[in-house]
Amino acid sequence: MKILFAEDERMLNEAVTAILTRNNYTVVSVYNGEDALDYLLGDEFDAAVLDIMMPKKDGLSVLKEIRAEGKQLPVLLLTAKSEISDRVEGLDAGADDYLPKPFDAAELLARLRSLLRRQPVYRSNVLTFEDISLDLNDYVLKGPQGEIRMTNKEFQMMELFLRNPGQVISTERFMEKIWGYDSDTEMNVVWVYISALRKKLKEIGSAVTLKASRGLGYALEAAHD
Repeated sequence: MKILFAEDERMLNEAVTAILTRNNYTVVSVYNGEDALDYLLGDEFDAAVLDIMMPKKDGLSVLKEIRAEGKQLPVLLLTAKSEISDRVEGLDAGADDYLPKPFDAAELLARLRSLLRRQPVYRSNVLTFEDISLDLNDYVLKGPQGEIRMTNKEFQMMELFLRNPGQVISTERFMEKIWGYDSDTEMNVVWVYISALRKKLKEIGSAVTLKASRGLGYALEAAHD
């Protein structure tokens, strides 16, 4: 499951992102409302967790704009405010649930599970291409000669490949979508993960390839006879 988490308090953002990742969520974390809105309008997420009080654009404004654009993903609002009127405003704006700060990690996870159970399934839980398939629920990549579990970043890269088979995906796009706008990670990390994915494809006996196009990026392609 892919979650957008928007919270401007850096320490809280990093802590919650780590908790969600350990619980097998794919997390895109941002620190202001404008970045949250850009991601939510430009990509597909299973849910969003939005702090109300954020710089550049507050969480309620982000919520109203994505609802106006027809985005129906479940949204959980976080805020230090606890008055009934604030909760009502958030729910009236289209929020699915509301969690005042400070909150316990176990409660956040429980509320997310509850929200996700209520949603109809719009996307298949398994992505396939040629002789491989990726289970979105358990991070398992399957091929003709077996299956293998993937790390979080490997999973995110393979998901992006499988949603765009045959298309060249640039290193910059991988960095933006998986490591985030504010990451200090060097771009050569993408090559490291491409190499790891190639080894895993070989381990499961797949004939598909990750083809490099010099200066452009990488593409998931069927093997040629």
